Amino acid sequence: MRTMRTGGLGRRDILTAAAAIPLLALDGVPAAAATASRGTGANPGLADFERRVRATMTAEAIPGMTAGFARGATQWVRGYGYADLENKVPATAISAYRYASVQKPMTAVAVLQLVERGKIDLDADIRDYVPYFPDKGHRITPRQLLGHIGGIPDYASEADEHLIEHKNTREAIALFADRALIAEPGTRFKYTSYGYNLLGAAIETVAGKAYGDYMREHVWGPAGMTSTRMEDPAVIIPNRVRGYRFVDGQVRNSDFVDVSSRFAAGACRGTVPDLLRFGTALCEGRLIGPASMALMRTPMRTRDGKIAGFPRTDGYAMGWSVLGQGRDCVLFHDGGQQETRTMLIVDPQARVTVASAQNYERDIHPPLAFALYAAATGRAFPIKPA
Repeated sequence: MRTMRTGGLGRRDILTAAAAIPLLALDGVPAAAATASRGTGANPGLADFERRVRATMTAEAIPGMTAGFARGATQWVRGYGYADLENKVPATAISAYRYASVQKPMTAVAVLQLVERGKIDLDADIRDYVPYFPDKGHRITPRQLLGHIGGIPDYASEADEHLIEHKNTREAIALFADRALIAEPGTRFKYTSYGYNLLGAAIETVAGKAYGDYMREHVWGPAGMTSTRMEDPAVIIPNRVRGYRFVDGQVRNSDFVDVSSRFAAGACRGTVPDLLRFGTALCEGRLIGPASMALMRTPMRTRDGKIAGFPRTDGYAMGWSVLGQGRDCVLFHDGGQQETRTMLIVDPQARVTVASAQNYERDIHPPLAFALYAAATGRAFPIKPA
């Protein structure tokens, strides 16, 4: 470890302090959940999980994180470390983090709602809903965009991910509208946030309102997600966490980035309990019907019949990576951008949701979320071997 420089915190400095603060559990949960949120004695797996959290935070210099799970009406949520290092503000159950790409399943739900209402055709040309997007010589469909097989490129450079100006919907689409497709639609899996922005623009067209307004009325509101909102650096957001990165052995403040250009792909802020409410509402059928839920469990295939998706999974469906098949599958998505790393796991059959968020730009969060899933269900998270 390098000697600490002015303006930075070394790994030992930050975690020596963080380890000394208490774990903070969720307030205001239903009576049936209150006992579960106050302690881990009834579940040895949770005690093991919390020891693992402390060890990982110390080893990896994580400033702060919040993690929890929901089973039915019960939530267990804990905050660890600091939401704000400079002012020694603890991370709590209701700390508000950038969601990053765990927003994509929410956008997928919104699209499927509009499919159910006859407003969007999954196999229509996306230009039917976003006419200002240029003709690429091929039909690009909402179905393909939901599964990242539409041929839309992703960020081409670091500059694409470090915008500091606010962008409206048309400006966000213009950022990639003139770029060539990376493949003929339907032939290749390529994860892309730009493709989900096209879906967000389609939502706005058919709903006749801003993406955020539609989400509040039809997704976040019905799910009880009262803390979730579009990110806005100018607005006072209760319990907003500060973001950090690790540079040359030092914990530094995150660079300022305006994420409005990712409006439907990763531009929200909210709490872990709200993520749990989203998963619970999905499991209980309060957001989309059974046929749409089946689509969210069914991996996409490219034109040659191959399953599309990431390694170590059973494919990518509409807004989720999938593990397992049919009703017994587990759905998950992670997120990462400036200030944050997040994870959302939904087990529809067990009606269990797991979520975590950290205010740190290091990709060390998945194993902790997988460990919490194991503690909550008594089963190992079914990620495939490397």
